[in-house]
Amino acid sequence: MQRRDCLGPSLHKHTVLQQTKKRTEWTARFVAQTAWDQRKVGMSAKRRWILTDPLTVVSPPLPSAVFLQRLVKLFFGCLAAVACGMLYAIYLSTYHDRKFWFSSRQELEREITFQGGSGLYYYYYKRMLTAPSFERGFYELTIDNRTVSGQTINAVERLSLYPELITSFIYRVTGSQDLMEPIYFYIGAVFGLQAVYVTALFVSSWVMSGTWVAGMLAVAWYVINRPDTTKVEHAIPLRDNWALPYFSCQVAALTGFLSNKINSATEMFCYLTMSATTFTFLLVWEHSHYVLFIQGLCLFLLDSFDLVPSRKMADIHKVYLSSLFLAYLFQFQNPALLSSPLLSLLISSVLARYFQVELASPSRPKYQHFVFLYIRDFVTNFLLCQESFQTPVQDFFLRLTQASVLPFYFLVLFVCLLSTLQTIYRRLSGEPMKTNLRLEDGRIGEQPEVIYHVFHTLLFGGLAMVFEGMKYLWTPYVCMFTAFGVCSPDLWMTVFRWLKLKSIHPVVLALILSTAVPTIIGFSLWREYFPRVLAELSELQEFYDPDTVELMSWIKTQAPMAAVFAGSPQLLGTVKLCSGWAVTSLPLYSDINLLRRSEDTYQVYAMRSAEDVYKILTSHKTNYVIIEESICNELSHNKGCRIKDLLDISNGHVVYDRGEIYSFSKHGRFCQEIKMNYSPYTNYFTRVFWNRSYHVYKVNSVISFQY
Repeated sequence: MQRRDCLGPSLHKHTVLQQTKKRTEWTARFVAQTAWDQRKVGMSAKRRWILTDPLTVVSPPLPSAVFLQRLVKLFFGCLAAVACGMLYAIYLSTYHDRKFWFSSRQELEREITFQGGSGLYYYYYKRMLTAPSFERGFYELTIDNRTVSGQTINAVERLSLYPELITSFIYRVTGSQDLMEPIYFYIGAVFGLQAVYVTALFVSSWVMSGTWVAGMLAVAWYVINRPDTTKVEHAIPLRDNWALPYFSCQVAALTGFLSNKINSATEMFCYLTMSATTFTFLLVWEHSHYVLFIQGLCLFLLDSFDLVPSRKMADIHKVYLSSLFLAYLFQFQNPALLSSPLLSLLISSVLARYFQVELASPSRPKYQHFVFLYIRDFVTNFLLCQESFQTPVQDFFLRLTQASVLPFYFLVLFVCLLSTLQTIYRRLSGEPMKTNLRLEDGRIGEQPEVIYHVFHTLLFGGLAMVFEGMKYLWTPYVCMFTAFGVCSPDLWMTVFRWLKLKSIHPVVLALILSTAVPTIIGFSLWREYFPRVLAELSELQEFYDPDTVELMSWIKTQAPMAAVFAGSPQLLGTVKLCSGWAVTSLPLYSDINLLRRSEDTYQVYAMRSAEDVYKILTSHKTNYVIIEESICNELSHNKGCRIKDLLDISNGHVVYDRGEIYSFSKHGRFCQEIKMNYSPYTNYFTRVFWNRSYHVYKVNSVISFQY
């Protein structure tokens, strides 16, 4: 009894304290729940769902001073981005006019400047403008029987002519006929898209670094490394010159969409922009789904390690699937889209998410390194010998190093990659990602947009090390990624956290370096490369090809309108553009039937008899064949990739003797023998035009045997 009396007051006091504590916790919980419910009132369903997402950051209302400061920063950043794009477009236009003397040339000479067969696309643009109506012109292109001899093709589907359709439509409806010539409107549209290209790179670097100085540095590096970032100077109408600006906009929108620092309105804007640009990118370039497949692999890696919110990945899958479906419809049920690796990747990703399969170590695609082997098929060897499939030369890396891009790129990539690997390790260990990162944290690898670009530059960079053509997809983002890194305080803070810097406050030093380093780089680039850029605009270059002009003038004035011409695909593209006459093949390397036709017309450079070549040409209803001296007498160090070497291999005219390769046949090389003007060549062909570069022979309809 006495013991209970002693413990009684203590027990009673403890009980009262517990009840008071529970009552306080219940009251705090009730107040918090009430406040949460009040925040939900008046919000849209999408906004309420975003608030409940644990990986979404909800920022409190900003003070008016801070809001005004950010608004001013946004205004000047957008102004700088647009200014950079417009200045680049003006630079391209001025440089193009100086290089080709474009404004002082006649129409025929201007069209010849579209090199490499790319002028074929401009031909269809002109054809749409001469049609009675847009609808009639579009219908005629879908049943085109005036381009390839003996074939009716859907030119819109076969050559991806939507850029020409859209440009011609805008030229018609805006009444630009009275303001400028069609060719200026066409090249102006391409230069305008290049302005959009660099503006999107500017925005991507700005979004990741938080400062528009990074965007200006990215544009500067892009312009300085122009030979390795774009092909617009050499062949304006190429499909990738139309398509890559849309891809750049899509990457910029995806960068913003992946960021945890945006609000719902900005996220919706990024989503809509990403949807529109993905669809347009698929529509205007036949190889775009391969590029999106590589991008899809980057996003697949993010999703596999749970580095991005699941709802965002679901939205991105919707963008891909809807864009593929719409592109499939607009491209006349193109079967290539149904068999594309992108669609297979999307389906497997959706199934994996549906069955909740956790892939801790996702498999990466294995890309075959194409090596020229002894293959007798002409088309296979011809494609493998294209410049796009060759390995990059050392000059490419030397140029990037001299412009200071490559050294800083490796530094930025090393820091971001190592921080990303740390993030992946923490995720695999069960530690959640921090969404409200501060500068003091020094974890640049926990930003989803940074992780995406790390995977992006690694995958595209790996392909660029193998294929020369991939450098035009990789180098622009090297410039953007490097500019972001050197201007980002988060990157410097991450380095200081690793070094455990204590002598100087790391935040202050990170802010200083993120300003000082790009300033020094920009000043050095300005001093070294700005005079060169001005010199390029002041120098009057001269591009003039009198032999080609003479040939095209003869075709337009002397050849009958129903004539069919045979020759190299690149030259036939120019023939089609300048004259409109039918041809036997087109410079299109994604169509196996046209490639086989090109192989047939290339036989004039093989060691074949006059009768064999005559039968091949007449099977394609050829009236005239053009022989080029540059192909017939081609001298190249890479002998295995010359046209005549490829023909000798495919025709079985190659002999191996003691490690050396020789070409041998009982017939001489046709392009050389026909110039001798003796039988039996004169029985089948009659020379009607020649100059230093070209020889044109009429294919006789009636064979006269002379001995």
